[in-house]
Amino acid sequence: MNLRIAAIRSGTDPVRKLTTGSFHRWLETPLTCPRCAATYLLAVDWDQSSDRWFPETSRPLITLLKKAIHMGHTTDHRVTHFETEGVIVESITPPS
Repeated sequence: MNLRIAAIRSGTDPVRKLTTGSFHRWLETPLTCPRCAATYLLAVDWDQSSDRWFPETSRPLITLLKKAIHMGHTTDHRVTHFETEGVIVESITPPS
């Protein structure tokens, strides 16, 4: 099962539908930009988050999301939705 985590900026809606799972769990600890007050909430599929190995398997993905949020500070956090799976962080922007 591939773990997929979405980071959604607080106060905004997801740009596209979240992962294929039917229920989503919002993780308790949000990610914040170290330079400003931008906060991103993390969403993951309920079944994947209830796995006993979730803390170990999610750690590298959360680190990638932290880096993406930190890099987003230079563009004033215009990207409000990030998703990661594997070693790729996808920046999802609303259609023009």
